[in-house]
Amino acid sequence: MVRIAEKKTITTPDSVTATIENDILKIKGEKGELSRVFSHPKIGLAVNGKVIELHGKDLRRKEKALIGTFNAHINNMIRGVTEGFEYKMKTVFSHFPIKTSVEGNEFVIHNFLGERSARKARILDGVTIEVKAEDITVQGIDKEQVGQTVANIERASKVKKRDIRVFQDGVYRISKGGR
Repeated sequence: MVRIAEKKTITTPDSVTATIENDILKIKGEKGELSRVFSHPKIGLAVNGKVIELHGKDLRRKEKALIGTFNAHINNMIRGVTEGFEYKMKTVFSHFPIKTSVEGNEFVIHNFLGERSARKARILDGVTIEVKAEDITVQGIDKEQVGQTVANIERASKVKKRDIRVFQDGVYRISKGGR
């Protein structure tokens, strides 16, 4: 079995500062600050000025893959504090007019398939939702928080006990940020 040494470097933009303390990486940018724990016994993380280094020695295949995962998470954090993430959603109905609104930290769907009680989806911290008629914009700096909020909304508007080929009503994601 061959074991490999791996090293990846990420160069941060000028507007971004990165610090590491006790396996917690903090990245600050113009849109805000994100922090995340990157801890593994065989993988080291170091910040040298504008360069973030991921390195490991005597790695197996899974640890090498984990370096790539850490690399992707760090790049998403940098993109989040510089550009942010934006998902677009659309309210679709053919049977009953659906009305959506934001109340505190909940996204509320009224009159879904004629139901009397409203359906609710949790909005995670750091995520903002803007509702304009049928168009919904979900924004934030943490990709996972924004994506989970969109998933919560889609799950809340899932059609149950009906033929989904006929009842295609719901709130659906139509585009991811930057794509």
